[in-house]
Amino acid sequence: MKKERLKELAAEKAVEEVESGMIVGLGTGSTIYYALLKLGQMVRLGLEIIGIPTSEQTSQIAGEQGIQLSTVTENPVIDLTIDGADEVDPNLNLIKGLGGALVREKIIAHASNRLIIVADDSKVVDYLGTKIPLPVEVVQFGWESTQMALNRICQRPVLRQVNDQTFLSDNGNFILDCYFDQISDPGQTEVEINRIPGVVENGLFVGRVDRVIVGTADGIQTQDPQV
Repeated sequence: MKKERLKELAAEKAVEEVESGMIVGLGTGSTIYYALLKLGQMVRLGLEIIGIPTSEQTSQIAGEQGIQLSTVTENPVIDLTIDGADEVDPNLNLIKGLGGALVREKIIAHASNRLIIVADDSKVVDYLGTKIPLPVEVVQFGWESTQMALNRICQRPVLRQVNDQTFLSDNGNFILDCYFDQISDPGQTEVEINRIPGVVENGLFVGRVDRVIVGTADGIQTQDPQV
């Protein structure tokens, strides 16, 4: 089964948990695109929700689908957030942020009563950081100094470039993509990085997930945290 179909199946399974009257956090990324399409279809059939987007990209897509949108300022408690992940480890810790929305995603995840992650099975890893870099959002002022400090934690922090231009987050910040062999202690790494002056936030999501829904060639697999 093709990867895009696996993403679609996982996203549609997550959307089954959305009920009328909910405040719903809307994540960012290629898998969440399918969730937005399904939610739009359900809204047109009578579902009443308020969506809180995690990025300008998501806001545009959700608006096109007819989903009523608001902000976390107006709705500081979110019933359910559906988001994607770039990597998921066996303890359901995540790396997020390859799409550049990690700060808003983490703020909305923190405000949510439940966080459901959807992914295809290519995102499942034994250790975080083995396939992709860890995104770290940093303020522009003195970013070179922040990069030097990150170099003591990871092997190589690289300023993100897109089309030969320095990438800017929706918050107007730079992103340093930090390469590791693997991240053996995500919780400690998250804390160490966030202690560095100039760091806004990093893409490690530790102990935040209530359910992971993975699309595989054998069907949908659902994982909940071990109690």
